[in-house]
Amino acid sequence: MTEFDLIRQLSSRFSVPDGVIGIGDDCAVIGDTLVTTDLLAEGVHFLLDGISPFDLGFKSAAVNISDIAAMGGLPKYAFLSIALPTVNDGWLAAFSDGFASCCHRYRVTLLGGDTSASAGGIFINVTLMGECPHGTALLRSGARPGDLICVTGTLGDSAAGLRLIQEMADQVGHDENVLLHRHCHPEPRVDEGIALRNCPGVHSMMDISDGIAADLPHILEASGVGATVDVATLPLSEELRRLCASRSWDPVDLALCGGEDYELLFTIAPGTQPPVPCTVIGSITALDAASALDASASRITWLGGKPSYVGFRHF
Repeated sequence: MTEFDLIRQLSSRFSVPDGVIGIGDDCAVIGDTLVTTDLLAEGVHFLLDGISPFDLGFKSAAVNISDIAAMGGLPKYAFLSIALPTVNDGWLAAFSDGFASCCHRYRVTLLGGDTSASAGGIFINVTLMGECPHGTALLRSGARPGDLICVTGTLGDSAAGLRLIQEMADQVGHDENVLLHRHCHPEPRVDEGIALRNCPGVHSMMDISDGIAADLPHILEASGVGATVDVATLPLSEELRRLCASRSWDPVDLALCGGEDYELLFTIAPGTQPPVPCTVIGSITALDAASALDASASRITWLGGKPSYVGFRHF
């Protein structure tokens, strides 16, 4: 069973009221309100020895704020639940400082949550509410054949930072520090998301949490289209390029499969001037009838790369 099989098991038992957008996008949409929730589990989403409590608090808020940004919304209110094996006052104070720092930066107010003991490991769950004018939220289902596929920022930096943590790199210089910061301290693209929502030529959008190879298919499936991605156009930071060259890592694998960049992935009509700095990495294509019906068929053609790439999967 995959993560999405599990989601279908649950969602198939419910019907969504008319006018409400439920499972399938970065947020649920209820009128002018956006709602999202994310769970961070120790050993799956973070390694306790690899991230400071301040950065973990910051990241716990940031990944949820990013979901609001992914639909062009303005984040407003947070609810934090946390389960801890033990209560360490110093650790909890630093975590709280980090969580508050991120929330204050994006003018988000904490309104509630829950606390619990944990039999093993730390579990953090954040629910975030945001605002978006009714009917204007950018969904995954709006991509059209001919659209250009664009991303903000650079890709693969966070994945490289995680790999440095996993390999317990003992030599940490400028490049390593930049990539570690990108992994531990993501910056949600709220202003960019709002600008894209206000641009008539932008047809679909989401944030990049599991890597382009895992996230782009969500847009393609929801929109009933395919895509061509030119691997040579992927925006890679100079820090990532230098680090990969020195360690014999594949920067393309990190950029496409690593995830946790929390940049925005969107499609835009050709000829439209993007309102934010971005990179065009490919285009949306039409599917023939057979491909549209075959759920197992790949919807992406990778130009200049491997035949296929696989992003992060929970199961």
